[in-house]
Amino acid sequence: MNQTLETMWKRRSIRKYRPDSIPEQDLLLILEAARRAPTGANRQKWRMIVVTDREIRRRTAEACSGQIWMADAPVILCLVTLPGGWQVDGTIVLDHAILAATSLGYGTCWIGAFDGPAVKGVLGIPEDHGIVCLTPVGLAAEEPAARRRKPPAELFRRDGFAEPVDYNVE
Repeated sequence: MNQTLETMWKRRSIRKYRPDSIPEQDLLLILEAARRAPTGANRQKWRMIVVTDREIRRRTAEACSGQIWMADAPVILCLVTLPGGWQVDGTIVLDHAILAATSLGYGTCWIGAFDGPAVKGVLGIPEDHGIVCLTPVGLAAEEPAARRRKPPAELFRRDGFAEPVDYNVE
């Protein structure tokens, strides 16, 4: 199977992390993958906050609906959109970072449950900027099994909404 597809199939939501740090070169590769993500009209109206300080990670995790386990990861990434930026661009950027992290052997977890004003306060994000999502990044201390996915025929349609697309790929 193609290496990119293997990475996609391997990605899991990790909620337990080992305390090991991430080598700077690996972190920079993750950031570079995010930088190369496509955005509408190549406007790149986003910023990514890289949280490595232990206390700021703890406070960020508290602002994420009390998901304190996030602070166990050595890095938390927070994707911010600038005024006029599109949330979908931020989602693509963070997905590139997450897949790069997975390919390098790190675990991540999409974090969409957060108190926006609280996260902005912790990270000094201007009020007129948006927060798309966050993710912890680190070595996994667990190996969750793949979660069940809906069958293709329930999700995909061909040439309109009526005809389902069914297939079996492993």
